[in-house]
Amino acid sequence: VIVFKMAVPVRVLRQKNFLFQFAAALSLAPRLVVTQQVCTSGTHDCDEVSKARAAAEARQKYGNPEPTIFSKILDGSIPADIIHEDDKCIAFRDVSPQAPKHFLVIPRAPIPQLSKAQDDDSQLLGHLLTVARKTAVKEGLDNGYRVVINDGQDGAQSVYHLHIHVMGGRQMKWPPG
Repeated sequence: VIVFKMAVPVRVLRQKNFLFQFAAALSLAPRLVVTQQVCTSGTHDCDEVSKARAAAEARQKYGNPEPTIFSKILDGSIPADIIHEDDKCIAFRDVSPQAPKHFLVIPRAPIPQLSKAQDDDSQLLGHLLTVARKTAVKEGLDNGYRVVINDGQDGAQSVYHLHIHVMGGRQMKWPPG
């Protein structure tokens, strides 16, 4: 068994399944043991105790929802092209873009839909919009963009984990949908 430590940004681990690709390249995959994940995001969100505490609080607040594609992106079991990451949310490119630039911003908390958010989520909801704005600037959407939140069946929500679509890079039409 080979035991090693390495500093790899969390987003790299999620995007590319980095450690297992690295181990496979060295023919060590079946014997690889990672003793420590070093978080380089500048936050303490890599601490397993903090993660467990946050998950327990979210379960108490929102119930225990079925896993979604977004929860699997958050836990790293499904790769994504992550363009922003912090202790409250992530932003990643949509796999089925509806505009030249199309990304999603999702909270780490498993809020199923906007209508299920609670009053004490207002700071998080504001943070999601701030991340959407800053990421749009970083993505070069200087001429504008559209922000969409689908809610429930009539709102055509297909994944029940709150998510904000940010689309730009072309002239949008009105009215939508």
